[in-house]
Amino acid sequence: MTRYDAIVMGGGLVGSAIAYGLAREGLRTVLLDEGDTAYRASRGNFGLVWVQSKGDGAPHYQRWTRRSADEWPALAAELLASTDISVGHERPGGVHLCLDETEFEERRARMARMQAEAGNFGFDYRMLDRRELADMLPGLGPSVIGASWTPYDGHTNSLNLLHALHKGFVEKGGRYIPNTTVGNAEVAPGDFRIPTADGEIGAAKIVLAAGLGNASLAGLFGLNAPVRPQRGQILVTERAQRVLPMPMTTIRQTIEGGIMLGDSQEDVGFNTSQKPEVMKTIARRAVLSFPWLRELQIVRAWAALRVMPPDGLPIYDQSERFPGAFTANCHSGVTLAGAHANLFAPMIAAGALDSDLDLFTARRFDVPAAA
Repeated sequence: MTRYDAIVMGGGLVGSAIAYGLAREGLRTVLLDEGDTAYRASRGNFGLVWVQSKGDGAPHYQRWTRRSADEWPALAAELLASTDISVGHERPGGVHLCLDETEFEERRARMARMQAEAGNFGFDYRMLDRRELADMLPGLGPSVIGASWTPYDGHTNSLNLLHALHKGFVEKGGRYIPNTTVGNAEVAPGDFRIPTADGEIGAAKIVLAAGLGNASLAGLFGLNAPVRPQRGQILVTERAQRVLPMPMTTIRQTIEGGIMLGDSQEDVGFNTSQKPEVMKTIARRAVLSFPWLRELQIVRAWAALRVMPPDGLPIYDQSERFPGAFTANCHSGVTLAGAHANLFAPMIAAGALDSDLDLFTARRFDVPAAA
């Protein structure tokens, strides 16, 4: 048996960011990646590092998201310096477009609630009318009546991010084992053993970061990960001159010039096929927002599955029955990469999660909802 300090199960963005952070902390770490048979949310996402929509009614989630966005510039710079891979991170702020008065008033109320809930932590936002917005966004359509704006939002190239995390992890001494599906384990407090094709591996710490796979794996380690799939679809246009200076909730222009359109939410189980009716809705809203988009060709389209906890908030836990076993579950692996690498991984290295994460435990689902 080969011994390590830590095993991370899941080679997507959540697991890779945590593994990278553990290796940087000096832990001898192995990263197990299921391979292309997995549901790869890390390769099918929209690439937003997004804050303004996170945490309505859950200020602890707003704080965690903000902290992660604040960690992102340092993480991007570190990955570039150590791997020569640019993850294309930009943080120009972001807007959420509203196409009618009802949307605008609902958005205004939401942002006001979030600011009130933030308390001393603060939450900076503005509601922009159409005139202000048209000065910021060239070619804005007449259907857009306004938007919410915050300075915290940004975007990145998530494929480059995944590549950089994997490369950086290995360069820091980590071992990457691909095409490994874990179905069983020997489990004891501080002693976790996993069979692989290359032989058994063991460690005092283990992190479950296998996305939708955590639902079945968690019970082996005395943990609970009640996550479900939620499908999202994305359209991508041909490359065009860069004209959009900041990302939006459903529209963003990449550094290369392609324009991504998306943000559908469908509960269809593990079905990753595309639905033309949804694609049509995405395209229609995009053209209402920017009529000039109708002149561009759609060159790619895909669907992928989010990792969705019951209330939409992340789940972080250490097993009470088997200390040393941790779990991380979320649908925002891009946004939270900064926190996972720079904040969460050091907690695991130290052997305990900070009290700031107490409200993210899966035990919250054991409490009956108030009437």
